[in-house]
Amino acid sequence: MNLRAVEQIAKAVLYEGYMLYPYRPSSVKNQQRWNFGVLCPRSYSEAQNGSEAWTMQTECLVEGSFRTGLKVRVRFLQLVARSVGELSTPVNKWPPGETPEFRLVDKLAVNDRVYQTWQEAVEREVSVPLCNMEALGHSPITQAFSFAAERHSESLRECDGKPGGESPGMIVGILVRERSALFGELDVAGARQDNGVFKVTVRIRNTTPFEISNETKREEALLSSLVSAHTILGVQDGRFVSLLAPPEQMSELAASCKNVGTWPVLVGEEGECDTVLSSPIILYDYPQIAPESAGDLFDGTEIDEILSLRIMTLTDDEKREMSQSDERARQMLERTETMPVEQFMKLHGVLRGLRPLKEETQ
Repeated sequence: MNLRAVEQIAKAVLYEGYMLYPYRPSSVKNQQRWNFGVLCPRSYSEAQNGSEAWTMQTECLVEGSFRTGLKVRVRFLQLVARSVGELSTPVNKWPPGETPEFRLVDKLAVNDRVYQTWQEAVEREVSVPLCNMEALGHSPITQAFSFAAERHSESLRECDGKPGGESPGMIVGILVRERSALFGELDVAGARQDNGVFKVTVRIRNTTPFEISNETKREEALLSSLVSAHTILGVQDGRFVSLLAPPEQMSELAASCKNVGTWPVLVGEEGECDTVLSSPIILYDYPQIAPESAGDLFDGTEIDEILSLRIMTLTDDEKREMSQSDERARQMLERTETMPVEQFMKLHGVLRGLRPLKEETQ
């Protein structure tokens, strides 16, 4: 298995939507993010009559024997609310465990940098150790998982105005990062079919307690959601069956696989059948990151040239905002602005997968 290729594709899936152009807080397009693979708390999903999912199910086929092993990894992003506060009275320091009085603001300029209220994310992963495929048919696995709530604050100091401006000055603002507790369950089951084929079922559920009212907004539910959720499955002493192009004798069985909110495809080098990525974004077997891509734009490399051009044409103020909104966005901006002309030209005019047109029938 080509682990690097698998991780590249999984990373693009993980951050699609979170990092979608134009990557900055003031953009109208980015005011409501998290478009793919969102699993909200069950209570919120039911209040929305199921229009917001709280579960995800993957079903796929494995050719194997009593020796076949299965490993499952579930990955997602957890939303972090970043707030900006302005101190009522600047201070030199504050006692450990205490926070000075401040008022929340949309943005605050400190030392030529603008800090804005925004959303960040942390990567989460839940895994099931290698388990026997045959045993899963008799003893399915249910694994509960949780992540504790956390709150961190960071002081914002002004430079003291002395030559060099490197000595610490007064604290004038504060960044507060908060994330809610998350709870969920992961089910893994297997059922032997005919001719040495197993059907694998993986379910993810968001079981986070969440109180709702008539005024509850989606943005509040996102604080307790699994975002960009996807599953990576690996098999030992066996092989996955493509659900997009199954062997004829397995076509009915492949069609019976029920996938909810996700699409499982083979990943790795062409012809490898030991890894499946079950993605909330529709993909094809053996998806690849285009070799012309100079780095992550988190768009699956489908429109790298357009996104690079759009980044280049941002105003200075927009670029400054982009660089200060998120570390990944800052790296993307720096990479795009320093891209050699030769590299940029490689993004233009690439043709792949040409196929002859079928002859028209008379």
